Amino acid sequence: MNATPSPNDLGTLAAPRTLAVTLGDPRGIGPEICIAAARAVRTTLPHLSLLMTGASGTGAESEADEFISVGEWRAGGDAMLAGRLAGLAIETATRLALEGRVRGIVTGPIDKAALNAGGYAYPGHTEMLAALSGVADVSMLMCAERTSLGGPLRVVLATTHVPLAAVPRLVSADLLIRQTQMLASALRTGWDIEHPVIALCALNPHASDGGLFGDEEARIFEPAIARLRSEGVDARGPYPADTVFLRAARREFDAVVAPYHDVGMAAFKTAAFGSGVNVTLGLPFVRTSPDHGTALDIAGRGVADAGSMIEAMELANRLVARSAAAASRP
Repeated sequence: MNATPSPNDLGTLAAPRTLAVTLGDPRGIGPEICIAAARAVRTTLPHLSLLMTGASGTGAESEADEFISVGEWRAGGDAMLAGRLAGLAIETATRLALEGRVRGIVTGPIDKAALNAGGYAYPGHTEMLAALSGVADVSMLMCAERTSLGGPLRVVLATTHVPLAAVPRLVSADLLIRQTQMLASALRTGWDIEHPVIALCALNPHASDGGLFGDEEARIFEPAIARLRSEGVDARGPYPADTVFLRAARREFDAVVAPYHDVGMAAFKTAAFGSGVNVTLGLPFVRTSPDHGTALDIAGRGVADAGSMIEAMELANRLVARSAAAASRP
């Protein structure tokens, strides 16, 4: 399904200082953390304008600088409607970004099953945004500048929302090269790291221990690293998963490329849950999101922590500014 609000409903925006914020699944904590985060950044980023898009009836309308309703939500609505409204909000925000009317998107959490039930056959935000933008290659970067381990932790997931059984056939030298190159470029432009050092996390236990537990490290990872280094990217490894993330958080590496979703996410959320941000690299606009889901079990109770949404808004603002500065350099 591709129904979206009419362009006549989009209002007048001040694009250079405007971010679109999607409320996410209206059954979850998305609307309430968007409200709390908007109140917080109004103090820290007084020149930032937030255009929110999503279901009306959640209360977020009052905190938006501008609000685009994609339909009405009433308590007790079903998952199919919630998913449809969440999907329409993403479509609307993406169109605004592609038109240049906002500089970036911050997305509230969605329920993937509800999204599919609502007519959007995507495994998650990352894949949906890539499809809507017509982009073939994107990277899912989990980023936390503060962690319980001390330093920052930045992790790209080379494969994202796929079954674990499919990972070995999907992890190729070409994939690792593309994902690492995209990460290196983002670290230079978005994080001002002139010469980023990037570690590749192994697929097998102990990085296969010289072939005892698999051959992917020798057959796929080592040629990929050699190619990256020949092209000027400081890629290192492959390192075992049980140590590489700690070494990165101790500032030995600027970022890590993880071969599959859970090996990267388990380490990342253990070190940074509630302060991390999901960044999609490779889109023609900035996109960030909090590092958690819809938390349906606590929605509406007033106990949801908006910390990650605040971080997502602040990081999106910084990335937009740095992208503009990079584009203006001769």
